[in-house]
Amino acid sequence: MRILLCCAGGFSTNMLMQNMKKVIRNSAKLNEDDFKFDAIPADSIEQVIDNWDIVLIGPQVSHKVDFISSVCDPRQIPYVVLDKDIYGKMDGATVLKIALVTYKKYKNTI
Repeated sequence: MRILLCCAGGFSTNMLMQNMKKVIRNSAKLNEDDFKFDAIPADSIEQVIDNWDIVLIGPQVSHKVDFISSVCDPRQIPYVVLDKDIYGKMDGATVLKIALVTYKKYKNTI
């Protein structure tokens, strides 16, 4: 699964991404080779979107969801705005679960 994280500058999502990778490394069920991550500023999404399975949006750029949806929807790439409390805790396990569940639900509807 290829997970793209978007925030204002890509910095806080980079920390969250590292926590998600740690969850995968420590998991008995998940394999690191099955995941790819990147963290970018939301304004850069158009240049990199084509090779990603899901986009996770930091709450600080939730005001850009219309722009992000205009990039993701035509490509049938699901996206979700992360809850500010989960994001603030840098809860990699919960965010990874959100990504997996959102992706699965989206793929079951198309």
